[in-house]
Amino acid sequence: MENLPIYVYLVFGLTVLAALFLFYRATNHSKTFLVIIAIWMAAQTVISLSGFYKITNSVPPRVGLLLLPPLIMTIILFSTKKGRNFIDGLDIKILTLFHIIRVPVELTLFWLFMDKLVPELMTFEGRNFDILSGISAPVIYYFVFVQRKLSRSVLLVWNFVCLSLLFNIVFNAILSVPGVFQQFAFDQPNRGILIFPFIFLPSLLVPMVLFSHLTAIRRILLSKAI
Repeated sequence: MENLPIYVYLVFGLTVLAALFLFYRATNHSKTFLVIIAIWMAAQTVISLSGFYKITNSVPPRVGLLLLPPLIMTIILFSTKKGRNFIDGLDIKILTLFHIIRVPVELTLFWLFMDKLVPELMTFEGRNFDILSGISAPVIYYFVFVQRKLSRSVLLVWNFVCLSLLFNIVFNAILSVPGVFQQFAFDQPNRGILIFPFIFLPSLLVPMVLFSHLTAIRRILLSKAI
């Protein structure tokens, strides 16, 4: 662990807990979800603290172990009948509100930048505009689900726009990680996501955000959202 101000760890830790709480509620309190997440987080904690991710010149890059398993799980859920049944049972209202976690995530990235653990391009002062998704999430939630003054089409467009913002930062973040595939930020590479507890950003929070958007888009297109 780096010698960062305690508030950085505190804010990020509370963000992870908030994300888990909201997602757990969206699953209608699925115990299976809790078990899978607990195992995944425990495994990543052990791997990270062993120094596994600090070796950045390996081929294939070790950072793939943070990203690929959640992506594979997402593909399985969307491509199987049981997975789609699970997806269609999620609470899309809570999944919309879930995106508020992107505000403290962006603050964490900014603090990591200040401590030279991530490049500026990964912050809202650089190429990362993902904070807009977090700021707009409660507004969309309120006017779509509470006041019902915005239509399903607005919710669909919002999800696509926020999904594009997510892809933008993920693309820049991956190509800023030190290693054979690095393309950006050679003077201050993206080391932060390879350090515990910030490994939970690519291995947990980003996959949950991606899954939430894909779920919402599927549900809206199938007219099951509102």
